[in-house]
Amino acid sequence: METEKGKLVAQQEGLVKKTRIMVGIDESDESFHGLQWTLDNLFGCITATAAPEQPEANDEAGSRLITLSLVHVQQAFHLHYVPAGPGGTAFYIPSSVEESVKKAQQQIAKALLSRASDMCKDKINIEVETLVFEGDPKEKICRAAQEMHVDLLVVGSRNLGKFKRAFLGSVSDYCAQHANCPVLIVKSPKEASK
Repeated sequence: METEKGKLVAQQEGLVKKTRIMVGIDESDESFHGLQWTLDNLFGCITATAAPEQPEANDEAGSRLITLSLVHVQQAFHLHYVPAGPGGTAFYIPSSVEESVKKAQQQIAKALLSRASDMCKDKINIEVETLVFEGDPKEKICRAAQEMHVDLLVVGSRNLGKFKRAFLGSVSDYCAQHANCPVLIVKSPKEASK
């Protein structure tokens, strides 16, 4: 068991390991509830117990003890043609439409991550980074968690129900089964009260 004196010596020697927590963000209220729960419950504990007593250990250029990675994954837009009748006739979608869709996706991602970053601005000892990936959310989140050596992955639960969960798949279920780090699934208040 590490003593307080041992922690202080490790901090002074620069041996403190930064904690990296990743939170999946999408347009759902449940993902933002997951972020708020993390900030209120998890970061309050970590910040209070892990904050260095020496101001120079957390200076401007220095080291924040916690990195919070806010991750949004947008679906890839791959529709290049639409069947337009019998006999294999196809209507090709102009590249300008595809560009418009991608631009709209980028604006949505920017707005979502800006809202999420604003929720984090009052927390001390936290470095916030925002990341956008394109592809299948459950696979991209798990891959990013592995490649970034995340200590904890936090995702919200949408409470899809058995049929929708089986048909559509659940990002939280997939992450719980496939992520190589601990996964915290935060239920929405209405789901938790059931």
